[in-house]
Amino acid sequence: MLVKSKIKDIQTLGQKKFREQEGLFIAEGPKVVSELLESGSGNVKEVFALKDWIGENKKLLGKTTVTEISEKELERISGLTTPNKVLAIVQQFDRRTPGATKGKITLVLDAVQDPGNLGTIIRIADWFGVEQIVCSADTADVYNSKVVQATMGSIARVKVFYMDIPVWLAEQHDIQKYAAVLDGTDITTIKKISEGIIIFGNESRGISAEVLKCADIKLTIPKKGKAESLNVAVAVGIILSHL
Repeated sequence: MLVKSKIKDIQTLGQKKFREQEGLFIAEGPKVVSELLESGSGNVKEVFALKDWIGENKKLLGKTTVTEISEKELERISGLTTPNKVLAIVQQFDRRTPGATKGKITLVLDAVQDPGNLGTIIRIADWFGVEQIVCSADTADVYNSKVVQATMGSIARVKVFYMDIPVWLAEQHDIQKYAAVLDGTDITTIKKISEGIIIFGNESRGISAEVLKCADIKLTIPKKGKAESLNVAVAVGIILSHL
């Protein structure tokens, strides 16, 4: 049984300022929690779960601290409309400085503010083997519960950093920088790449002028219909598939 103070502590992690203060975040649902446990990072600090889920996952849980709770208690601490069996308290990853960009693909997100889009982009990056994403400070918080849910566990494998994008891009020498825009080179005419930085912009405004100046090549997904634009996560998937 959960005491009131513990319930309140968990609930506060729904707010960014408390997540930053504690260095923790919440992960919910069997898929996301299992992926985080299987990653072997040791970042899962505490698990709160229904009895049947605990029984089915004893090996996976290992020495992780586990508290059996009721469905009503899960509803009280969950941020989901329909709580799903298990909730974990997870230590935030130590991701202060991006790794080298040579020899790999790196995504850059400029003010991508929708949590669902960010989470989906992280999942897409994982699918294509992209190991790191560099975000502007005004991009959605990677530890927002909607982001974590949308990653479906890929948050454990794809590293996400927050930087001053123009400054960071200026430091990336001898590597091509691509920008996804509406008036660039048709991506179907560009050869496959093994390294590069690909920049995507805000859902409505696109890439800011300051960031766009840093790009070497502008890319466009050719349009046949009359839609004004593509969802940014969809654009990421299409461009990664081509490149």
